[in-house]
Amino acid sequence: MPAAKLPLSKQLAYACGMIGWSIMTNIIIVMLPYFYLPPSNAGLIPLVPQLLVFGVFNIMSLIAASGRFVDAIFDPFIASLSDKSGNAKGRRIPFMKWAIVPAVVFCSLTFYPLVKGESISNALWLTFTLICFFMGATAYIIPYNALLPELARTGAEKVKLSSLQQVGFVLGIILSALVNNFADLVQHMLHTPNRDTAVQYTIFGLCAFAGLVMLIPVFAINEKKYSNSIPSHLPLLPALRRTFRNRNFKYYLISDFSYYMALSIISSGLLFFVTVLLRLPESMGGVLMGSMVLFSLVFYPLINYLSKKIGKKPIMLFSFGLLSLIFVAIFFLGKLPLSPTAQVYILVLSTSFPLASLGILPNAILAEIAENDAKRTGENSEGMFFAVKYLFVKLGQTLGIALFAFLTVYGKDPGHDYGLRLNGICGCVLCILAMIFFSRFRERRVK
Repeated sequence: MPAAKLPLSKQLAYACGMIGWSIMTNIIIVMLPYFYLPPSNAGLIPLVPQLLVFGVFNIMSLIAASGRFVDAIFDPFIASLSDKSGNAKGRRIPFMKWAIVPAVVFCSLTFYPLVKGESISNALWLTFTLICFFMGATAYIIPYNALLPELARTGAEKVKLSSLQQVGFVLGIILSALVNNFADLVQHMLHTPNRDTAVQYTIFGLCAFAGLVMLIPVFAINEKKYSNSIPSHLPLLPALRRTFRNRNFKYYLISDFSYYMALSIISSGLLFFVTVLLRLPESMGGVLMGSMVLFSLVFYPLINYLSKKIGKKPIMLFSFGLLSLIFVAIFFLGKLPLSPTAQVYILVLSTSFPLASLGILPNAILAEIAENDAKRTGENSEGMFFAVKYLFVKLGQTLGIALFAFLTVYGKDPGHDYGLRLNGICGCVLCILAMIFFSRFRERRVK
């Protein structure tokens, strides 16, 4: 029997899973450097020492890299298990169900250091909790994304479902960016002078909420009813090698890696750019992130329309180019002949279009790559394609956080901010590289 078409209510339920995953992932990206290595005017105390290893890497860079490295190895393993699963309830959702609790628990514990002050013990604890969190998050997101090409069949359906998925992602970004705003309320309600405690309670509450919304697609979608997927029989390593033989996928992968590395610089640095370069209150960070992602929603119908008229590739190239110019502007923040508020809002609103297009289109493009590969080879390895994508996304995010943390050595405080400004130049270079590699992508000829 052919699979039933996914109704709008189920599409919305599917998008809810991305909200929860996005909340926790972006809490890590946005808050980790700020919580453990705060600027001098943040009201927080440093929790890991600013030591250089081999004279180059600081501890925070190595912690982020080690957590993501273990996670990257885990990605293809989960994808292979999911692709080959013969579970009576489906290949994907059973994995998603059991991944939620560890993701919630270890995301929360990441912000509960062992020692109230700079300590190597905190660095070791942080490494452990990050590894456990990333493994839990991976066990959810790889099967979740592999569902997309199975639930949406036509190109238009894939773009629509990817758009709803991206709405979920940006809602997660908004909520994660409001951590400090929520912490202000918690601090006021509990009458506590301890800023660290208010932030910890806020993150715990957001993680609990994230876990609840991640359960929605698990219980709302009957995978067997809406998907006719057939388990793959390829072993792990051959399946992994086969994805890299796909020409289009290689160029897609490199550009996606560069983009996410650049995006992590913005996410990790937003609170620093606001409080140090522009001397605005930290609560502005959440307002600005919320404004950016909400304004990006305005462009969703336009991007859906343009992708049908001119294709996805031109929109992607334009977005990479625009984002490279925005990164250059970061270098000059606080030095332009405009008020700090005007500078940051111009920057944020300019970022909205590329944030929308680079959120919607890549997953729709990858779903088409995976679907065409399955038709050509007869092997349904959608999970492996998404696993390799997210392996490179996570490596990009890791290197972005690590690069940001490393550059703080050259200045992250008011009056000593050169390290923060250098992030703008690095982001510009990364976006140009993404544009160059994606220009080699063949949109109408997938091999």
